[in-house]
Amino acid sequence: MFEPLYTADEMRAAEEGHDVEELMRRAGGAVAEDVLRRFPEARSFAAVCGGGANGGDGRIAAELLRAAGWEERALGEADVVIDALFGTGFRPPPRDDAAAQIRAVNASESPVVAVDIPSGVDASTGEVPGEAVDAAVTVTFHGRKVGLEVAPGRFRAGEVVVADIGLEHRTSEHSRVLPEIVGLVPRRRPGDTKYTAGSVLVVGGSPGMTGAVTLTAEAAFRADAGYVAVAAPPESLPVIETRLREAVKRPIDEAMDAVERAGALAIGPGLGPGRDDLVHRLLQDTDLPAVIDADGLRELRPFERGAATVLTPHSGELGRLLGEEAPWVDAHRLEALRRAVEGFGCVVVLKGEGTLVGAPGEGPLVAGGAAPLATAGTGDVLTGVVAAFLAKGMEPRLAAAAAVRVHTDAVAASGRRSGLMAGDLLDAIPRVLDA
Repeated sequence: MFEPLYTADEMRAAEEGHDVEELMRRAGGAVAEDVLRRFPEARSFAAVCGGGANGGDGRIAAELLRAAGWEERALGEADVVIDALFGTGFRPPPRDDAAAQIRAVNASESPVVAVDIPSGVDASTGEVPGEAVDAAVTVTFHGRKVGLEVAPGRFRAGEVVVADIGLEHRTSEHSRVLPEIVGLVPRRRPGDTKYTAGSVLVVGGSPGMTGAVTLTAEAAFRADAGYVAVAAPPESLPVIETRLREAVKRPIDEAMDAVERAGALAIGPGLGPGRDDLVHRLLQDTDLPAVIDADGLRELRPFERGAATVLTPHSGELGRLLGEEAPWVDAHRLEALRRAVEGFGCVVVLKGEGTLVGAPGEGPLVAGGAAPLATAGTGDVLTGVVAAFLAKGMEPRLAAAAAVRVHTDAVAASGRRSGLMAGDLLDAIPRVLDA
């Protein structure tokens, strides 16, 4: 259910004791093979090769393309461009001369095939502090690199092809979550009641934001929770009543009373300002697993809590928690995740394309995330899925990772390639769980 993602140091360790020339031969051959297969109508190429092993891979690929009858041309004239300027050992940003070469590669209108990692991307973090190649395809060796999956590097990689070059697989600090994790989600068993199947209390839904709490509650039901209650301001309850038939509704002042039947809390969707004391009480005076999102994160400060806790911020929310701007978080996602996990001592889900899950004492997970999810309300849906899985008794890191995977796969299951709305995910969630 987890695929290793390798850093530069982990790749160096994997290559120790192997014949470097033989590894280069295999790597260059894999690149040439993919180019020949992928571009059957092409007859010319340009190769931009550096002086290291990555450049050697590129030169071998170039030799094989020439042997296949392809002509080598200058940038801007070739059918295909091979980027072999920098490999996994590169530490960005590139120097001025290399940056100029990268700009020239990007200026060519031909598809670019990156060798192992797009030049300019930090293979170990995904950070791109300077110029970086925009690849159509990346042929990477042995296994995916962290920088190919973590934004912003993942946006430069294009389609990623993993080529086996004969190295043994090792453990890695970072991992990619595979769809198989959904098999860990507890299913209803004979004898379950609506409470033992998973009971969720959602707290939020201020006037004008009732849609958020409704989406969260519906998502919890669709993620197979058996009982969902909503605590919202009294003036919002009539609206919620018309939109949400299955959930029990309570005035928000009775939220502490409603925890008695809950197996997990979902705090924050549409909560609005001025509820910080309630958030604090729910966290400090209960021992229920909790997921905190949106307005629940607004004034959150580091806390000690024995129960499972999951924070689900986007980059703007996490930036506020860390005292940073959102662009800094977007540029340093793994570093931001690490700081949040250490600061709050709980599971943190950094949303976005390439959603990250971090937990104390555990390596980061790249759990999913897709471009169509960048629309209003999808975060509320994710909160409901996390809450349902927590209510079913899942360990918080796995509950968060499985929820992100289900959330991501629901995009494809919805059948929509464009115009996705958060509500479209609701009917798709059971299809993902039943697959």
